Amino acid sequence: MLKLLTPCLVVDTLYDIDLDMLKRRGIQGIILDLDNTIIPWNSPDLCPDMRNWLGQLEGQGLKLCLVSNNKVKRVSQIADQCGVPFIARALKPFPTGFRQAVNTMALDPVQVAVVGDQLFTDMLGGNRLGLFTIWVKPLTTQEFIGTKITRQLEKLAVHLLRSTGRL
Repeated sequence: MLKLLTPCLVVDTLYDIDLDMLKRRGIQGIILDLDNTIIPWNSPDLCPDMRNWLGQLEGQGLKLCLVSNNKVKRVSQIADQCGVPFIARALKPFPTGFRQAVNTMALDPVQVAVVGDQLFTDMLGGNRLGLFTIWVKPLTTQEFIGTKITRQLEKLAVHLLRSTGRL
């Protein structure tokens, strides 16, 4: 189980991701989690820096897709600001939403990275499908109540991953 929770890469922020390294690995598309990954939880708008970063990704020829467990209305509002496709109610960590995103980008799983702030949804789901997983620190501590509960399990998992040298 620990192997499935282990991210391929750990960074503090999205801006720390080495895009050249991703391209050298053959990554052509990126699945992005929404809340606390590209936008603070429950926030209605992308910040200008995030818009610029997303533009950088597209400028380098990377395909993008948002994948979130949130409602269609919320995810579509942010996806419209980004100008990217989305999968809402993705049921992460199940592979269905990730698989839909990979198909939407018309890529193979080995060509796709997933970026998210949660081990038990983003990393677990991405690893199950064989995606290159990138774990980022959450943007804020404000979260959905269910996520707050999961974070307690995540702390235990992080401790185990560190003690086994996986993190």
